[in-house]
Amino acid sequence: MPQNDSYAPFRRVPQGSRILMAFSGGVDSAVAAVLALRAGYQVTGVHMTLLPCGEDSRRKAEETAAKLGIELIHADCSKEFERSVLRPSWDMYKSGFTPNPCAICNPKVKFGALMPLMEQHGCTAFATGHYAKAIDAGDGKTSLARGSFREKDQSYFLFGLSQEQLARIVFPLGGMTKPEVRGIARELGLPNAESKESQDACFMPPDRTAAEFLHEYFGERVPGGTFAAAPDGRILGRHDGIYAYTIGQRKGTGVAMGVPAWVSRIDAGENKVWLTTNPDDLLRDALVLPCAQWITKPAEAAEFRAQVQIRYRSRPADASVLLSPNGVVFIKFDTPQRAVTPGQAAVIYDGETLLGGGWIP
Repeated sequence: MPQNDSYAPFRRVPQGSRILMAFSGGVDSAVAAVLALRAGYQVTGVHMTLLPCGEDSRRKAEETAAKLGIELIHADCSKEFERSVLRPSWDMYKSGFTPNPCAICNPKVKFGALMPLMEQHGCTAFATGHYAKAIDAGDGKTSLARGSFREKDQSYFLFGLSQEQLARIVFPLGGMTKPEVRGIARELGLPNAESKESQDACFMPPDRTAAEFLHEYFGERVPGGTFAAAPDGRILGRHDGIYAYTIGQRKGTGVAMGVPAWVSRIDAGENKVWLTTNPDDLLRDALVLPCAQWITKPAEAAEFRAQVQIRYRSRPADASVLLSPNGVVFIKFDTPQRAVTPGQAAVIYDGETLLGGGWIP
């Protein structure tokens, strides 16, 4: 089994027992199932239906499961997905926030709705194709760490998992690279071996943003508003809804100012999108999280050094972090960060270990 470090994903799983595998039919979940089979485990795949139009995804999962010779069950999670992920995300867009649907979905749907099926199907662990690592912390708890392949590390999306969930989770791909994963898929002749890499939320069509998709999905009318120039408030034009804009956005506003301009602020109360021509207006040197969820909780009222990632594709930034006794988290960046965006997650790391995170207000 090609792995590029000594990570042992099946550390707590009794040899020969059955694992419930979140199974999309994509290359990552397929190879995760293969690794479990090669390690001597039985595998039952579970395919989630998230949208009413998910027939193509279901067909791919069935074809791949048949190729691997594993049992596949189906879980219709569409109502829970709409209630817990789509609706809150759309409400946030309408309020001038930019949500992260994947980080919302993982604890509430992918793990929250599927893990309870383990006992029903005689499984001792739950596995996914995430590039992340669940590691024994040595105190009876489990820590969460980045995947070895940093280009695909997905730990950022998992900060909302609980200790109870992590104790029963297996990430077979945590110590692997994407080329290694594709190599196994080619070796087995899997139909998804060369499938295109997904860059966005799994429910989105390739020609839509999440905001556009949700606007169409719910079919709700939204009020238009104005673009205003920072700092004087001069009106620059009109827009069709604040949901379509995010902090730091430069293209797609349709406003010509003669020089590059960025979205610097969104005022939901006035349906106003503020544009600035000064890139320094996008910088913030501090951030306050009203609350956070901790996987490895630091001591309260103690300041510590950490790296804070303010969006999935951003580089972690060195910072000083203080957890107050009332749960509020104060973050002071060593270097000001660009486009700290309300609705995204600020995820706190100690090197490779994910400590916790919270939603940016």
